[in-house]
Amino acid sequence: MPQGDKRKLFAQHQEGARKDIERAFRVLQSRFAIIRNPARSWHLDALKRIMNTCIILHNMIVEDERATYGGNFDYSYDHLGNYPTAPPNDSNNDFQEFLRRRHNVRDKQIHRHLQQDLIEHIWERFGHENNQN
Repeated sequence: MPQGDKRKLFAQHQEGARKDIERAFRVLQSRFAIIRNPARSWHLDALKRIMNTCIILHNMIVEDERATYGGNFDYSYDHLGNYPTAPPNDSNNDFQEFLRRRHNVRDKQIHRHLQQDLIEHIWERFGHENNQN
């Protein structure tokens, strides 16, 4: 239950973004097994390359199938489900870097600071639209 107009607007934007991201990940996970695996022990650069590659490949597949089957080809992602996962088999992981990243992700003070910055940013960009309703 967000308190105040700023937090309510933030909650609306966060909900919409979360739905979009969850759907995008379900689509990519249904197509690429590498994305189904846990990624916390991977290096950030490797994760970026993997995600960018999968997104590019997905877009290429969509374009090819639309060209092959006509412009009105419609995707149905209703069959997407949960897949079993296994940790990546990477013996080169730097355990100290893993612990540092994990600590930063879970640091409540950093989280609150970033969230407040995001709330202010959304209010500055979209608050005037909210006040007109």
